[in-house]
Amino acid sequence: QVQLVESGGGLVQAGGSLRLSCAASGGTFSTDTMAWFRQTPGLEREFVAAIGRIASMTDYADAVKGRFTVSRDNAKNSVYLQMNSLKPEDTAVYYCAARSGPSLSRTGPNYSSWGQGTQVTVSS
Repeated sequence: QVQLVESGGGLVQAGGSLRLSCAASGGTFSTDTMAWFRQTPGLEREFVAAIGRIASMTDYADAVKGRFTVSRDNAKNSVYLQMNSLKPEDTAVYYCAARSGPSLSRTGPNYSSWGQGTQVTVSS
């Protein structure tokens, strides 16, 4: 099972940008589908973006489409989430997740590996 470690979270003003990184080890990263989810206390975990083993295969939640970009570097076993035009409602703990196979999924239980999360706080 792959191990995932997120980094890059922090505090940013509304309209600003952050880039999250997720480093993978112990698995077959190049063939895994990767995704980002987020969760705010008291709310359910929410799908943000996913990227297939072919980097051109991506999917985004409507709430972030046009503002966030997911990418991957298989040589570095890493996936990234570039977040622009951040809004206070983007505040959450962001989690990186991995699943075997080529299909993109918006459903958390379809992902078998999860990172510990990184906090993103957007001030108004």
